[in-house]
Amino acid sequence: MNTRVTCQGCRDGAELPFAFTMAFQPILDVSQGRVWGYEALVRGPEGQGAGTVLSQVTPEIMYKFDQACRVRAIELFGRLSPQDDTRLSINFMPNAVYEPSACIRASLGAAARVGLNPKRLMFEFTEQEHVTDTAHISKIVAEYKRQGFMTALDDFGSGYAGLNLLANLQTDLIKIDMDLIRDINTDRVRQAIVAGIMSIARALDIQVIAEGIESEAELTTLRAAGVSLFQGYHFAKPQVEALPMVTGFEASPRTQALRA
Repeated sequence: MNTRVTCQGCRDGAELPFAFTMAFQPILDVSQGRVWGYEALVRGPEGQGAGTVLSQVTPEIMYKFDQACRVRAIELFGRLSPQDDTRLSINFMPNAVYEPSACIRASLGAAARVGLNPKRLMFEFTEQEHVTDTAHISKIVAEYKRQGFMTALDDFGSGYAGLNLLANLQTDLIKIDMDLIRDINTDRVRQAIVAGIMSIARALDIQVIAEGIESEAELTTLRAAGVSLFQGYHFAKPQVEALPMVTGFEASPRTQALRA
């Protein structure tokens, strides 16, 4: 689809009939004792959960919503984050991207306004329904990589976000679904599955994030499996329009200095 059609799709989209904001949850590099990045999570204006907001998104406003989320996340993060290499992970809707090179312009404009190096941006997506246009998603991932962004496949191991999708496009990271993480310290089946995922990731030179960590036992088991990037309530809950304090791991001197 060419840029002219893309711009027409943006112009035709209805205005958003609701307000929203963003919360941030840290992603930790436990092996280095530092905050690796933050994921931006949509919230209602009074902190309502993502479901409350997403339930109001219709096909007619999907494009504008996706674009508005990116801009809001970047503008907030640009004001909150230190000027370092900490990354911002933004969820996007593949079906809301008409032409990847055109649809990224608003994000780049927002980054320029707040002085955020666009190389710090990571875009992650999940497919809770069957992917019918893998070629389109591959085109998005390829364009984002060309522009220097990292890409991530979220909820890996759940629904359709699995091996078949990974076979057709290789993102820079995969995020292991929290259902595979829960109580992994006492579940040999989950341990074996994660070991398999780690083997595939190493062979493809893909980084792995374990999300949904809720206990020290889960963390210890996953570290033993070779995971170094983590996200979950064990470290910090998402905080609306703020970067939360982190617990549950030993911060490096550099990270401690940033908190001071």
